[in-house]
Amino acid sequence: MTDKPEILSAASLAYIGDAVWELIVRQRLTTSPSGAGHPGNYALPFVTAAAQSAALARIEDTLTEEETAVYKRGRNCVHGNVPKSASPVDYRRATGLEALMGHLWLCGKFERAVELFNIAFPNE
Repeated sequence: MTDKPEILSAASLAYIGDAVWELIVRQRLTTSPSGAGHPGNYALPFVTAAAQSAALARIEDTLTEEETAVYKRGRNCVHGNVPKSASPVDYRRATGLEALMGHLWLCGKFERAVELFNIAFPNE
């Protein structure tokens, strides 16, 4: 963990945040009765660019000023190739969300990352 995640590039924050998001998804799926068998089969609704973009839309109003700034920094970083499976807008928003997750992890705020995930995807 670092107390200065701002020294990392937005792409580095998103890279770390992708792993954090995946960890939260896996934690949710392995503790869920429906995902206990083969949780990998159930991860897709959480990990696509479209799903992450939609998640961001659900949590955007709950972000602090600092979190919003980190999200925007990630969203606005230069993207080389957008996957064919994602729209450019969704991909940028997903990258911003991943940058935010990386920032929270590096600041030791994993509980906040889980809280935001749970707001975006309430237990059913």
